[in-house]
Amino acid sequence: MLPPLADLLASARVVSLPMHTRFRGVDTREALLFEGPEGWAEFSPFVEYDDVEAATWLAAAIDFGWQPQPAPLRGRVRVNATIPAIPVERVAEVLARFAGCRTAKVKVAEPGQTLADDVARVRAVREAMGPEGRIRVDANGMWNVDEAEHAVHALNEFDLEYVEQPCATVPELADLRRRVKYMGIPVAADESVRKSSDPLAVARARAADILVVKAQPLGGVTHALQIVTAAGLPVVVSSALDTAIGLSQGAALAAALPNLDYDCGLGTSSLFLDDVADLRPVDGAIPVGRVTPDAAALTRLAASAERRDWWLARLERCHGVIAEG
Repeated sequence: MLPPLADLLASARVVSLPMHTRFRGVDTREALLFEGPEGWAEFSPFVEYDDVEAATWLAAAIDFGWQPQPAPLRGRVRVNATIPAIPVERVAEVLARFAGCRTAKVKVAEPGQTLADDVARVRAVREAMGPEGRIRVDANGMWNVDEAEHAVHALNEFDLEYVEQPCATVPELADLRRRVKYMGIPVAADESVRKSSDPLAVARARAADILVVKAQPLGGVTHALQIVTAAGLPVVVSSALDTAIGLSQGAALAAALPNLDYDCGLGTSSLFLDDVADLRPVDGAIPVGRVTPDAAALTRLAASAERRDWWLARLERCHGVIAEG
């Protein structure tokens, strides 16, 4: 059931969260929050997404705010540290923000950087975490197949847990997976699931060993669970650089999975200088449960009037997309 637009606008708050380090091309993360009968929800599609794609994120927020969620099977979710494409001398500083995390996801293939930069960064993470630490790398689809194969060879010495979205397309992922299979390094798909009109295409093409799933862009917890079940592959639940409210939705998804073999990318509140609530990792995990934003934080982090109006107009347009069906 689609609630009236007025019900969403009644509690809508637009926030702008400052970040420790530029990440995914942004220094601040904007989000629109609103409260439904079941609790607070987040609508935060990236600003470059069109209204049709963004409407899926709104459907997820409405589902989380207006519908009971699947019963949790666990009360805490282990999460990974996230290392942006930073200089090696900052690695220890960033890792220290992710208390108790045994896994780190390292950003690689940053525009303007080289494979040598990636190798140095991953080496610094390995040295900081020791041999027991788990390291995964994320290229956000920036390599072609030959570049990805070369990079996997160069990074192989660091005992990678997996390489995430090394190439942009499903056929490229499938090709790379065949090329590196003998090395024992799994390939994970993120954008190929999140931005696809057919999220199951990756599984059917045998293009990945692992799926990275995110609650908002997949239309909510229930729909994401259906995709995971149909795909039949191990999954990692991750955030889309969410506020603590969106992270609680991700935690609800992770908590409802029958099997959760990998630490999840839901510790990203530690990338922010400030958040609407405190959901930073403690002992390498975050709790499962509804999160209510702090009233003072909503005021402190309020976006400018211009950005607030931009988001409210976007909310209205996306609500119309859903209504038109």
